[in-house]
Amino acid sequence: MADHGFTTTFATARTAALAATLGLAAASWVIAVWQMHGMDMGVATRLGSFAFFIAVWVVMMAAMMLPGAAPAVLRRAQASGGVRAVPLFIGSYLAVWALVGAALYALYRPHGPVAAGAVTIVAGVYEFTPVKRHFRRRCRDSVRSGFGFGLCCAGSSIGLMLMLVALGVMSVTWMSVIALLVLAQKLLPAKAAVDVPLALAIAGLGICIVLAPSSIPGLVPPM
Repeated sequence: MADHGFTTTFATARTAALAATLGLAAASWVIAVWQMHGMDMGVATRLGSFAFFIAVWVVMMAAMMLPGAAPAVLRRAQASGGVRAVPLFIGSYLAVWALVGAALYALYRPHGPVAAGAVTIVAGVYEFTPVKRHFRRRCRDSVRSGFGFGLCCAGSSIGLMLMLVALGVMSVTWMSVIALLVLAQKLLPAKAAVDVPLALAIAGLGICIVLAPSSIPGLVPPM
């Protein structure tokens, strides 16, 4: 009887943790789309003030990253015996992405399609590196803290994030594409039959941008 009660409580805690994580992600999508409305100027996008950008960026990261982080959140809830550790785990996880956003803000400048294409090519090449494979594998392992998990996920997804920033940091379309790629890479095991064509496709997109930027809708704002 006691075991049954414990099992029921544990299942309820897992359900609550999952619902909270996915609910926050869904709400973040709504807020991000609202915040980004009318701001996408492709490679010429300006970030606005630091406070505004960080607020938008953290909401974007919550929307994009939390669905793929759900298994780690559940593991943390299981390890801690309940959902009380989940807010701290998610908060420290998003803190890592806030730091990434601060670094990107300091480095970012409105740029041209050649720079965007070059960054996209680099993102494709990064997919082949041992560093990428290491951090992607770590994203699927048990990590004790949200901060540590965030560092692993940042290492795994940094190429895709740079690609997002280069192509249109306020683009809902590119945000959606990158979010799907990140989610797939977090939840699915690495397979060369999928990963290699994807990396080549990203690099190929970068080459296409350099050679024919007008072929990519929304990349270059109309004159």
